[in-house]
Amino acid sequence: QVQLVESGGGLVQAGGSLRLSCASSERTFSSYGMAWFRQAPGKEREFVAVIRGSGGTTAHADSVKDRFTISRDNAKRTVYLQMNSLKPEDTAVYYCAAKIVGIGTRAADFGSWGQGTRVTVSS
Repeated sequence: QVQLVESGGGLVQAGGSLRLSCASSERTFSSYGMAWFRQAPGKEREFVAVIRGSGGTTAHADSVKDRFTISRDNAKRTVYLQMNSLKPEDTAVYYCAAKIVGIGTRAADFGSWGQGTRVTVSS
C-alpha cells in the first residue's frame, strides 16, 4: 500500500479557487497512476481526475472539465488538483488514490487511498 496524505482543503466562496495536494513517500511514485475522487454527503464516491505516472496523460470528469486541473511533480512525489471557479456542488471530501501501472476512472481500480480533505464551497 502507498501512503498518501492530502492537504489544502477548506472553506471558500463560490467562484474562488483552491489547490489540493497529495504527498507520498513512495520511492516508485512515478510508477503509479494517481487520481482524485470526491464524496459529497449522502452520495457515492465519484471520479474527478486522473493522471498517468509520467504525467503525460490526464482525464477529467465532465463536471469539472475546464475548471479543475490535475498535475503531478514526481520529484516531490506529489499530485495536485487545482480547482478554479468553484461551485457549491463541488462541496465534498476529496480523496487522492494510487494505482500501480496505468490509469482508471473507477474507485475499484485504485488500491491505495488517502484520508481525504474536506472542501466546502459557500454560495
